[in-house]
Amino acid sequence: MNRASITFREMVPDDAAAVEAVEKACFSVPWSRESFWSEAQNQRTAYRLAVDEKTGRVAGYVGCWVIDDEAQITNVAVHPDYRGQGISRRLLENLIAVIRERGAERLTLEVRPSNTAALNLYTSLGFVDCGRRPHYYEDGEDAIIMWMLKL
Repeated sequence: MNRASITFREMVPDDAAAVEAVEKACFSVPWSRESFWSEAQNQRTAYRLAVDEKTGRVAGYVGCWVIDDEAQITNVAVHPDYRGQGISRRLLENLIAVIRERGAERLTLEVRPSNTAALNLYTSLGFVDCGRRPHYYEDGEDAIIMWMLKL
């Protein structure tokens, strides 16, 4: 696919089906459309979409829960058709700006040790490895707990 021109915006409930399509293309155990519809209505969440300006297609999304001065990323996904264009980095940078405005000072996430691309991205953004959650994923793989301690 040619390099897409991407814009970023907040997810709304009507985006649930498009976000579910990205989720299904990226994960073996995807969240449901209903989960995304519910998350879009929750005042403690921040979900940002990457939208292809030309087609209007949702190319990717990132979501997190924001509670007081902390935020926890729940999901980051970019559709395989749009990978390799720096969209994940830009989504995360966009999310960080939004949650900083909402008062978040720290950000955490879990990532698979086998997901080298994600680990490299998170490290380059300033996340640090702060521990493990043994057998966190459904297949038994551990999760690395990462924190960005200053947004």
